[in-house]
Amino acid sequence: MKIPAFLLAMVAAGSVAAAQTVNINIDADKAGASINPAMWGIFFEDINFGGDGGLYAELVKNRSFEFPEPLMGWIKLSPSLAAGQLSARTESPLNADNPHYLRIESEKAEPFGVSNEGFRGIGVHEGETYDFSADMRRVAGEPKVAVQLVGQDGTVLDSIHLTEFGKDWGKAKGTLKSPVTDGRARLNLILQSKGAIDVDMVSLFPRHTWKDRPGGLRADMVQALADMHPGFMRFPGGCIVEGSQLDRRYQWKNTILPVDRRHLIIDRWNYEFLHRPTPDYFQSFGLGFFEFFQLCEDIGAQPLPIINCGMACQFNSGELCPLDKLEPFIQDALDLIEFANGPADSPWGARRAEMGHPEPFHLTMMGVGNEQWGPQYIERYTRFSKAIKDKYPGFMLVSDAGPSPNDARFQYLWPKLCELHADIVDQHCYDHPDWFFTNTHRYDSYDRGGPKIFMGEYAAQSVDVVSPKNRNTLECALAEAA
Repeated sequence: MKIPAFLLAMVAAGSVAAAQTVNINIDADKAGASINPAMWGIFFEDINFGGDGGLYAELVKNRSFEFPEPLMGWIKLSPSLAAGQLSARTESPLNADNPHYLRIESEKAEPFGVSNEGFRGIGVHEGETYDFSADMRRVAGEPKVAVQLVGQDGTVLDSIHLTEFGKDWGKAKGTLKSPVTDGRARLNLILQSKGAIDVDMVSLFPRHTWKDRPGGLRADMVQALADMHPGFMRFPGGCIVEGSQLDRRYQWKNTILPVDRRHLIIDRWNYEFLHRPTPDYFQSFGLGFFEFFQLCEDIGAQPLPIINCGMACQFNSGELCPLDKLEPFIQDALDLIEFANGPADSPWGARRAEMGHPEPFHLTMMGVGNEQWGPQYIERYTRFSKAIKDKYPGFMLVSDAGPSPNDARFQYLWPKLCELHADIVDQHCYDHPDWFFTNTHRYDSYDRGGPKIFMGEYAAQSVDVVSPKNRNTLECALAEAA
């Protein structure tokens, strides 16, 4: 392995120092330099199942059958004597926002149904309780449904039986408890009688979520974040803010609707890399902007939401919203500030209050765009800045300086943003470890009266940017630390 030069220098210095006596005096009574609590924080993006299948505690994948392949994540259970059919339907749905549901029809009084795999397995823990719920309605016969939690080896860990169904949609609920820890469990829905039933919004949540909020976040993952004591949290991305095209961008207003009305969209990491296809990666938005703000408050981090500035990802389509049609994008940003900070009797503050948080979230900053570049970005950023600063003087904006801190895109953007007196400029860097080692003094000469610098994304790449051969090495770790 290549050893960085500065490490060799440290070894050489250590051999000399061994022959000398060095005294270091420490006065623990004197306080050191004050450090801005927002000097470092965390960044969340729904990548690697970070949201659905990760921080969001829902254990059922494709719970509302809205994936383009409606039964993705589900398999048919049809023993030899059973006869029946499964069909995804849209007639008289639970609601028009998520119109698909599953019809299970059994032609015999033999077990017939479906099984959900979860997010590459349903992880259950010994002794823990799990809350099941689903919207159901009777179609034909007198349906009897068994809900089973099944281990990887096929053992039924626990089950409940449901028998009371009306002709209209109604919520069925039950409780399951696992006697073992199993990372690859499954959830079965089995029709045990002749007849037919419609099913939608199938859900399984651990009873113990963060702060025991029903339908909430994973307690262990949030605790890990809280233990880091981050000064801020940047969310929800990242490239998913932009979308590969504008109709796939992240729209925060969709994420504060009732959970069963939040429109599912495809996650860009579903199809971004040919070497890493993830065809089952979608966003249900069960983890939405209200939940993000609440999480920031819980762990004592300043919220730093990033909003779309009318530009799709320039690594993909680079689609632009025309300047004369940019107003809805700007209004979304203004409405977000009101949602976070407005009084409970303001239009968007009232929405926050209805969701259970009448007090403001004390939002002080927002990112405009993610990794945009060129004059198109400057044109849009200036319009966002003027509108937001006019209405909310003192509110801080995070602008971006492209995807790399040392290329032609950066060289264009940095002086432009300085001329505009930008509050904070987000610099990103994905590069070889050598870049990090040779730039340890990069910010020493920056003008302290100029824009603040936020290194929002960085990673030392052992081989090349997004190469499938990249590895997490000691050299990369040392480079990032340097």
